[in-house]
Amino acid sequence: MEVEYHEEYIRNSRGNQLFTCRWLPFSSPKALVFLCHGYGMECSGFMKGCGNRLARYGYAVVGIDYEGHGRSMGARCYIKRFDNIVDDCISFFKSICGQEEYRDKKKFLYGESMGGAVALLIHKRDPAFWDGAVLVAPMCKISEKVKPHPLVISMLTRVEDIIPKWKIVPTKDVIDSTFKDPVKREEIRGNRLIYQDKPRLKTALEMLRTSMNLEDSLSQVTLPFFVLHGEADTVTDPEVSRALYERASSTDKTMKLYPGMWHGLTSGEPDNNIDAVFADIIAWLDKRSDDESTITAEPLQNSSSDIDKFKTITSSIIISEEKQEKKRWHGKSLCGWKGNRLHHRSAM
Repeated sequence: MEVEYHEEYIRNSRGNQLFTCRWLPFSSPKALVFLCHGYGMECSGFMKGCGNRLARYGYAVVGIDYEGHGRSMGARCYIKRFDNIVDDCISFFKSICGQEEYRDKKKFLYGESMGGAVALLIHKRDPAFWDGAVLVAPMCKISEKVKPHPLVISMLTRVEDIIPKWKIVPTKDVIDSTFKDPVKREEIRGNRLIYQDKPRLKTALEMLRTSMNLEDSLSQVTLPFFVLHGEADTVTDPEVSRALYERASSTDKTMKLYPGMWHGLTSGEPDNNIDAVFADIIAWLDKRSDDESTITAEPLQNSSSDIDKFKTITSSIIISEEKQEKKRWHGKSLCGWKGNRLHHRSAM
């Protein structure tokens, strides 16, 4: 199926120009899918593979570069208030949903990494509005092992309004550990629209606070969702997705783990792996784009509360709806990002 691509600039409530784009099938779309990209990423180049694939299967795909990201105005990768991102996405996404040709279409959110947090917060603002979400390694919980001490947070908070834009948070090269395929990795590294410098102080604190707030409110997630995670992900911990799955109040929820795959499930794996991931995403969307009244996740007969045991089951795992005894977390991520000490406590 051929795809039609459009670009447009809009202005947010603060007067900043934001870049938006759409991938559209030439026929009437099955449903709408709204992209929420990750920290430092952008839509037109980095997420065009996702947009093209979903549009070829009949979905209208809509993306926006957050303020300070990609082609949008603003200090590069400076997040003054995480709520600003959520506000801008809600305003733009709902304006699309309100267009006459789309009013009867189902509406799905799609978020990768930090974009998963954005999608969940969009849902929380209007829980009944959205028909579902696809969440790829979402940023929605902090591991107890690397959660900063309250005194550290207090100290940084005291200076965040004095030096908010300072790039003082040390980080490793996340691109090397995110994208497995070396050719794709270098293509991504060559994308000048992707932010590759150190996180700014206020940006890091905003992401920290957002993750902590989301962690405390995962039970308020009620929409249907499909959460995906690579088992070999060293950037975000699969236990983050496990926590979302276990704590969410959604009656239609699915979690799938991919053995041997890294963080960049949809853009950094070999082609056959990416094809498999998108086949699952499209199958999930197709099922929920139908007019079926109720859909529930399929149970996994030999499910286990120990995530390591999932590796012995299959490469296509749908985790049981049954609640199991929850164990104390011993993960290694903060804001979904693995690391040690301040190295990734503040980095997204």
